[in-house]
Parts: sequence; structure tokens; C-alpha cells
Amino acid sequence: MDINLDTSKIKPHTPSMTLADKITFVRLVLAPIFFVIYLLPRFFPSGYGEGLFISLVWTVPVLWVLFLVSEISDLLDGIVARKRGEVSDFGKLFDPFADTLAKIAYFLCFVIDGIFPALAFLIVLYREYSVLFVRNLMLKKGIAMGARMSGKVKTVCYFIAGALALLASSFTRLGFDGDFYRWLVMAANVVFVCSVVVAVFSLIEYVLVYKKTPVSENK
Repeated sequence: MDINLDTSKIKPHTPSMTLADKITFVRLVLAPIFFVIYLLPRFFPSGYGEGLFISLVWTVPVLWVLFLVSEISDLLDGIVARKRGEVSDFGKLFDPFADTLAKIAYFLCFVIDGIFPALAFLIVLYREYSVLFVRNLMLKKGIAMGARMSGKVKTVCYFIAGALALLASSFTRLGFDGDFYRWLVMAANVVFVCSVVVAVFSLIEYVLVYKKTPVSENK
């Protein structure tokens, strides 16, 4: 039996993720790779068995490439979304979700390395997941909450703190350990603590926005 299909009524397939979303997805891929490479020397220390020599030196450029590409993707996805008119509710949620997981992976490495204090990292965890929870509550009101200005300031502070911490880690991996390293660690901690303070105020702003936002009629 022949079946005639009216192809004029078949809608073309559209990708589930926009270009901006795919750029955001890069952070989800790179974050665990960064985590594994950063901690790899701890599992295979230098001189541990023949053929298992894991040098700290080669990890420095690789970690910087992963870190910078991830951070550039965080900047680029928003630019691409606005330029291509691809700003979507999914993107508003996917971007901070990917950013949160990436930052947690970086910061956990620095905590394990003794650069960042664990208590400050714990506050960051509480803040980030609290904001994700507030975003979900906003969805119940029919609104996909985008990043607030305080959240963007927090992201910049996170980047500076992470870059300083990675720089300090790079010095030790290259065999340099002295006053400059200690100054880098101190500077990274100062910026990190400041970013934690900004993050807490940012959480308060998100909560206030949620309380002031009425339920959408288009829900």
C-alpha cells in the first residue's frame, strides 16, 4: 500500500540547544577535566612506579587553557545569545547552572590544595544552591529569573579569586615557593572572601526579587 506524505506540512527539525547553549555546555565538559588534571599528581606522584611519572609542570599550561576557555565561554554565551536573538528561558537557567558546577569544581581543587579556606567554600556552596532553589521557585511563578547585577559582580570576583589561586598553584607546580607565593595566596583569599560577601548579598537580592514578584498570568 502506497502512503503519500504531504511534506509541506512537516516542520523542519530544530536543535534543542542553541549555539549559545552549546557554548555554555563547554563549561560542563571542561570542569571535571580540570578537576581530574589538577588532582592527578596526588594519585600518581612524581617517581611513583616506572611509567607512572606524573610531572606537575605540564599540568600548568593545560589547567590555564581549561580555566580560560571555560571563563571565556561564560562571557561568550551571553554575547552570542543576544546577538543572535537566542535569549531563552532555558538559557537563563542553563547558564548559571553550568557556571555553578564549574566554579565548585575549581574552588574545591583550591580548597584541597590548602589555598582557599573550607568554611568560605561551604558558604559558596550554600549560596549557589540557594539561588538555584530560588530560581526554581520563580519558575513556579512562570518566570525564568536571569542573572542580577550583584550576581554578575560576584562572578567577576569569583574569576579574579580563581585566577589568583591558580597562579599561586602554578608557582608551586613550577618549583617556585617563597614570599611571592604567600602573597598570591593571601591576595586570592582576600578576593575570595570579598566574593563570598558579595555572593551573600546577591542571595538576599534574589530572595527579595522573588518575594516582590507576582505570579505570572501566563503561567
